[in-house]
Amino acid sequence: MDTRNRTAPLVDSSACLCRVDRSSAAAVARRIPLSKACVQPSLRASIHPLKPKAPSRSGDRRSRGGGGQCPLLPGLPDDLAIACLIRVPRVDHWKLRLVCRRWCRLLAGNYFYALRRRLGLAEQWVYAVRRDGGGRDGGGRVSWHVLDPFRGATWRALPPLPEEYAAADGFGSAVLGGCHLYLLGGANPRGGGAMRRVVFYSARSNRWHRAPDMLRRRQYFGVSVIGNRLYVAGGQTGGGGGGLKSAEVFDPAKNRWSFVSEMAAAMVPFVSAVFGNRWYVKGLGAGQEVVSQAYSPETDTWSVVLDGMVTGWRSPSCCLGGRIYAAGCKDGCRLRAYYEAAGAWATAADSKHHRGSSQAAEAAAIVALQGRLCVVRNDMSVSAVDVSAAGAGSEQRWETIAGKAHGKSFVTGLLSNLAGRGRAKSSILHCQVLEA
Repeated sequence: MDTRNRTAPLVDSSACLCRVDRSSAAAVARRIPLSKACVQPSLRASIHPLKPKAPSRSGDRRSRGGGGQCPLLPGLPDDLAIACLIRVPRVDHWKLRLVCRRWCRLLAGNYFYALRRRLGLAEQWVYAVRRDGGGRDGGGRVSWHVLDPFRGATWRALPPLPEEYAAADGFGSAVLGGCHLYLLGGANPRGGGAMRRVVFYSARSNRWHRAPDMLRRRQYFGVSVIGNRLYVAGGQTGGGGGGLKSAEVFDPAKNRWSFVSEMAAAMVPFVSAVFGNRWYVKGLGAGQEVVSQAYSPETDTWSVVLDGMVTGWRSPSCCLGGRIYAAGCKDGCRLRAYYEAAGAWATAADSKHHRGSSQAAEAAAIVALQGRLCVVRNDMSVSAVDVSAAGAGSEQRWETIAGKAHGKSFVTGLLSNLAGRGRAKSSILHCQVLEA
């Protein structure tokens, strides 16, 4: 039988399983009568393919599930899946990024960590930038380490810092938004004076990023954060230049730097803190005299300060609960607080177990962590104290979070000192707390 002239059967549109894309719709309409054409409206090509199709990276995944995307967790709506994922400990977040691309995109965005922070699930880790050997005056490589104070008491070494800061001196550090660690300026390790460069590390994306350069080259300057805006002031230009009077502010919302009022006198700060919505800076002036100034962002003015707050103020220091605290001894085992009503400093906490006056036991930083003050020393030991606790003895309020990072036996330490290798001590340059 000749099949070439046989009439094609009618197409039952209600049971049609064919696939006709838009590009061929016009050609089909010219060959099939209107009453016989397929009118099936919402069939997806991936459900009823005409022929086997090579799997794509994301096409099949986007075609499954509601909304054109595969679910985060099979069998659960996305909102319930996110409610489960945000409760995963922060130390395992790198594993979540390896599951699939959608999980990786979820953790790379701001929504995931903003939700953790709003629900009180964010975790605070301590980050320390340390110079390995050579002391504070340079001569050693700069590395950084992280401590999870609630899951283990061991510092973990992190991948190398950006190249320009691997051997830099005199750079500043600050935290914006609770999760962005900024490194600013400093002496150029290749020579040529100070740098204008600014980089920041995001605890959410676990990556380093470039930020707009400062307007002036600076090293050994003061840094502070007021109202989620980054302020820098004073310092040196390097290359034999004198002190600086200029000050700048970085607004992350506008992503740019701008000048603010100049300082009352040029200085090289060695300690600074924000207290009572004012930025207090203490350092050395042009004649190597001790100078103290305060900046008010509301009036954009600098003023010389000579009150009792700056008289007994030493480094390191930290503000907690509207009060400023500073180390009362070299090893930080005694903390003093400034009482504004009395206009004087007084002892707030004393562990009565001092560690000596060596450089390794010296308190390098004091940071606020989960409502407590943490003293971080050059030997990477960390002690925490709840200064707000009432009715408890000072000795009972102290807790050792981390011991020494690298312990030496007595014989090894003695031989190192005799050989002269114990002179180059490691020291902490900056210590910050990041939340994610």
